[in-house]
Amino acid sequence: MRLNRIAHAALSIVAIVSFVPAASAEIRIDVNQTTQKLIVTVDGVQRYDWPISTARAGYSTPNGTYHPKHLEQTWFSKEYYGSPMPHSIFFHGGYAIHGSYEVNRLGKPASHGCIRLNPAHAATLFKLVKAEGMSQTTIAIAGHAALVGTGMSPDRRRWRSVGRLERIYERPADLPQRSQPFRIFDRIFDSD
Repeated sequence: MRLNRIAHAALSIVAIVSFVPAASAEIRIDVNQTTQKLIVTVDGVQRYDWPISTARAGYSTPNGTYHPKHLEQTWFSKEYYGSPMPHSIFFHGGYAIHGSYEVNRLGKPASHGCIRLNPAHAATLFKLVKAEGMSQTTIAIAGHAALVGTGMSPDRRRWRSVGRLERIYERPADLPQRSQPFRIFDRIFDSD
C-alpha cells in the first residue's frame, strides 16, 4: 500500500514537470552594417530597432551568424587604450556588442570592429540575453559599413582580408593613375 502511494506520487511529479513549458525565448539580433541598424526580435516579434556604429574604414566587423560566447557587465578594452565597453556581449574572439559613450557617432561607422550601442540600449540588450540565455540568442551580421556614404557601388571595390581584417582598396581601371582616394594606399603599399 505504501509502495503504491510512493509510485503514484513519483508519477504525478514526473507528469507535472514534463508539461511545464520552458521559460526561455528565442532572441535574434540582426546587425545591418549598411544601414547601421540593430534589430532585436524575441520569438519572431520585433522588439527593438536601434542605431549602431560598426567598423570604420581600415577595420572590419565580421559578417556571419554567431552566438554569444560570454557576457561582461563592466569591461575595458585591452587592445584600445582601456576604452570602456559597458554591457559587452562577446560573440567572436574580441568582437562584442557593447555600449558606447560616443552616442553622437551612432548611425555611422566609427568603431575598431565592435558593434557600438547607446549605453541604455546596451544595458537593455544585455539584460535580455542574460535572462533568456546565450544559447537562445543568435547574432546575424550582414552588409558593408565602408560603403555607407561613399557614393560608390560595391562593384567598384574589392575586399581582401589582410592582417587583422583590414580593408585594402584596389584602384578601379577607369580612375586616373594618381586619384586622391588612393594616394595614401600607393605610399603605404607601393602599388605602382
